[in-house]
This record gives sequence, C-alpha cells and structure tokens, in this order.
Amino acid sequence: MTQRVVRSLSSRERKASRPARCPVCGKGVLLPVDDITSEIEGYTFVERGLRCSACGEEFLPEEESQRMIRVARRLGIWGEPLKLRRKLSRSGRGTILRIPADIEHSLGLTGDEEVLVSRAGRKIVIELSR
Repeated sequence: MTQRVVRSLSSRERKASRPARCPVCGKGVLLPVDDITSEIEGYTFVERGLRCSACGEEFLPEEESQRMIRVARRLGIWGEPLKLRRKLSRSGRGTILRIPADIEHSLGLTGDEEVLVSRAGRKIVIELSR
C-alpha cells in the first residue's frame, strides 16, 4: 500500500493562489488586463494593470505609471510638479490667492475665467471650468 502525501497550503500560499478582491467594491476580483487607457493633453496611453470584474475600477502598478510618465515627459506633456510659495491675503470676507504671471501667461488667462475650487485632503485644487 502506497501512502499519498497531501500538502496543505500555508495561509500566505492560499492568498497568493486566490485572485485579489477589489478594494473599492469588495465584490469582484482583480483580473489582469492590457487595455487600460489614460489621456493626457490629447495623447492616449494604453497600459497594463488590473480591473475589477464587478465594478470595473482599474488599478495601475507603480511601474506602469512611471513608464507612462517617462513617455509623457519625453513628449513634453508632463512637466515637473510646480510648487510655488504664495501668501494668502484677505479682502473683505474672502481669502485671495494670486496666480503667478508665468502660470497666467502659459494658460492664457485673461482674469475673467471661471474656475472650480475643491479640497483634496489638505490641498486646494483649482481647475479651469472651460
């Protein structure tokens, strides 16, 4: 009589063999895909990543994101992050932020544009509403 050895998987091995659950919806599994598209300044990038089978949320690995940024920089459409120090001032009941002239000129601002202002954590995000 031959004895058959059955090896059980450790919890780490079981987790590695199971597809990951979606962190957004918690229902679907993350499946590898190679058709995730991103658009920057009219250029479309196609990247590899993971997509949830239930909600469709897409996740890019860090390497793919960095590759896309390198290509975008070569194309001249991804600048270095611009962090300028500015002091806020008061006017009546409101707070004023002055936009630096070089940014004003590069965006073609005339001073009568409508903008969208939102908060992201401790950041203030300003977008042109064109």
